[in-house]
Amino acid sequence: MSYFDNIRTFVRVYELGSMSAAGRDLRISAAVTSSRISQLEDRLGVRLFQRTTRSLSATEHGESFYRGATAILEAVEDAEAQITNVTEHLRGSLYVAAPLGVGRRLIAPQVPDFLADYPDVSVRLRLSDRKVDLTTEGLDLAFFLGQPEDSNLRIRKIADVERVLCAAPDYIARRGMPLDGDALVRDGHDCLNLRFPGAAEFQWRLQTPQGPRRFAVSGRFESDDGDVLTDWALAGQGVVMKPVFEVADHLRSGALVPVATQTPPEPIQMACLFTHRRRQDPKARIFMEFIIQRISARFTA
Repeated sequence: MSYFDNIRTFVRVYELGSMSAAGRDLRISAAVTSSRISQLEDRLGVRLFQRTTRSLSATEHGESFYRGATAILEAVEDAEAQITNVTEHLRGSLYVAAPLGVGRRLIAPQVPDFLADYPDVSVRLRLSDRKVDLTTEGLDLAFFLGQPEDSNLRIRKIADVERVLCAAPDYIARRGMPLDGDALVRDGHDCLNLRFPGAAEFQWRLQTPQGPRRFAVSGRFESDDGDVLTDWALAGQGVVMKPVFEVADHLRSGALVPVATQTPPEPIQMACLFTHRRRQDPKARIFMEFIIQRISARFTA
């Protein structure tokens, strides 16, 4: 068995936290997986994992070796891609997830051009504002807003996206113009909240003269669909926090008006998540680069 195969196996065991899970991922038996790790440890002369009957965790040596091992895999895969010119022979299905607003306004419009360049590829776009799990849902890539919770995933930052608090003129005429986050809470403004199963307690993190601060806003309207919140805001039902690109047309037309401008929201990170295994799939990497090149200019002016 080659040293390179042993390294690849080690990386998947580290990322999945299980010999059996890594074996399934690599389509080898748990016994072969364990044997490869043992061969690697014998070669290096150190223990890479602490094993018990119920758990497996990386040692300090394992943590260090993982950082170098991922760099090795990336370098080899990049070299292979250059030599084989894989961009001319992409085929198969790509499974991509994105939040509704990002997917509808930024990702979906680019897909036809990508498929025109790569006619043997199919893109399966899954749009939802809930958090997704790349591994269990069989996804190649997931675009998202915010901070990822899974440290085993790799992240490619696209941009910091400006956000705005806004409401319809009818709502402001009825309830008054809130100048800051304190007014939102003190005056009991109806705040339109994005919630989904498993979501943390909802708070708005706003920028104040003293630094970032969380405001425990409330409201009668909640949804797991961000576009529904925008529709409610347009109907005069409350204040919504949205990425500017999602409501730019409504702000230009005056259908929505910025509120609480003395404490604006912090920008939110837009990025793409992918598992280490997906580096081995050229079409996932090329699709990611294609999308990023197309949309990043919108946020770097």
